[in-house]
Amino acid sequence: MWPHASGAEHCRVTETITGLNLSALEILTLLSAVVLVVARWLPAAARPRVTIAAGVVFLLSAVLLCVTGIRWQLLPVLVGALVAAPFAVFPLVRDRARRARWWLALPGSVVCVGLITTGPVAAWAFPVPVFPELTGGYAVGTRVLQWTDPDRPETFTPDPQDRRTVVVQLWYPAQASPADVPRAQYLGRTEDEARIVAEALAGGVGLPGFLFDGVPRARTHAVPDAPVAGEGGRFPIVLFSPGSSGVRTQNTAWAEELASHGYVVAALDHPYDSAAVVLADGRTISTATVSSGDRDEDDRLAEDWTAIRAADLGFALTKLESLGADPLAGRLDTGRVAATGHSMGGAAALQVARKDHRFDAVIDLDGYPRGPLSPDLAQPTLALTQAITSESDPRYLPQLTEVLTRGTATNYRVTIPGAAHLTFMDGPLYLPPMPSIVGSLGRAESPRVVAAASLAFLDSVLGRGSGDLTGALSSYGELSVYHASNGN
Repeated sequence: MWPHASGAEHCRVTETITGLNLSALEILTLLSAVVLVVARWLPAAARPRVTIAAGVVFLLSAVLLCVTGIRWQLLPVLVGALVAAPFAVFPLVRDRARRARWWLALPGSVVCVGLITTGPVAAWAFPVPVFPELTGGYAVGTRVLQWTDPDRPETFTPDPQDRRTVVVQLWYPAQASPADVPRAQYLGRTEDEARIVAEALAGGVGLPGFLFDGVPRARTHAVPDAPVAGEGGRFPIVLFSPGSSGVRTQNTAWAEELASHGYVVAALDHPYDSAAVVLADGRTISTATVSSGDRDEDDRLAEDWTAIRAADLGFALTKLESLGADPLAGRLDTGRVAATGHSMGGAAALQVARKDHRFDAVIDLDGYPRGPLSPDLAQPTLALTQAITSESDPRYLPQLTEVLTRGTATNYRVTIPGAAHLTFMDGPLYLPPMPSIVGSLGRAESPRVVAAASLAFLDSVLGRGSGDLTGALSSYGELSVYHASNGN
């Protein structure tokens, strides 16, 4: 277990250098390891001083890394340096010792350099997430709430007394906090919770948990329980449902950007569906939604799970309408509400909007519509998708097009060039930058495009802005507009 650092000290220790995905301490360890290998090839006059200096720096930096918490990406660096160290140091402590002949030493040096090089490559592939700078005028606060619906039984458990519970994280416009105030932990309220969630997410895709050990180290821009912004009146509400096995924090970059522009984002964990949900009493609920292996059965199950998620969204809105003594009470504009979601969460947003007209807009982030297509959507809807063809998925585009065409408001679909399914969440910030996994937009550009397109739509349809929505959306990709009057 890593020691828990706090405040400015935590930020100094874990902050990564943009582009390298390594902290200053990790870079120092890497460079001193390289010098230890190279020292054997230096002229005799320079060799002792360089070897001793590199050895001392490496030893001190390695000890500090072990104290602050070493990432697995640095283990090959340590091994390479430790293998090279005896060959660099031994000639210095025995006068008669001779260096190995160059043709014997060269293969060892190459192996050591190869091991050391593995470190930054692994850190590039699995970095500590660095969240994009916010562009809105508000600082952002966050906090986590837990609500139980007394009217809905928990269908995933056999206990008839068990009632449906949801965990909701809010990101909201806040008063600016001093720079040294600790920022919110990513993926959880505590580092322990973040580690549980990260390991569950890794296990859900068949990867060992240690590959994501950098993710729980990340800090976001939001400040836990920061005071609500004093200006701005009442803020529109954006409810969010994550993808299948996703978690409430999976779109943190997107949520923080929206909050910095004056929205309150409420993202849900769906117990027994989300990969791992840590409740207020410390219990962890793991996912129970697994594939049956039969496509028709999986479609039926997905429709059931989507309906549960839709009910969770409606329940969360009801709770937000009656916050009571909460600091946000009186600051939420319940007359301007959007239902949003990624993947299956997008399907849930479409479903809840059909049944619950408290929702005024819908954003579907690359989600395949599930469940009945009636009644027709009455709210303006934005679908942001990757490029979809009949070869890649023969059902997705026809189903989505039918939903958007049948709507009684003007609806939009933007196909974002270079996007993949995980482009629409935080995945590009910490997954290997492989186009088939996270798209080809890049770590910084992926969250920027998704958030900017979402903001353009929300500002327009919730009455906060004016201007050419069609022109704004078309700047992010190929735009299709489905007018309520003629359905094309």
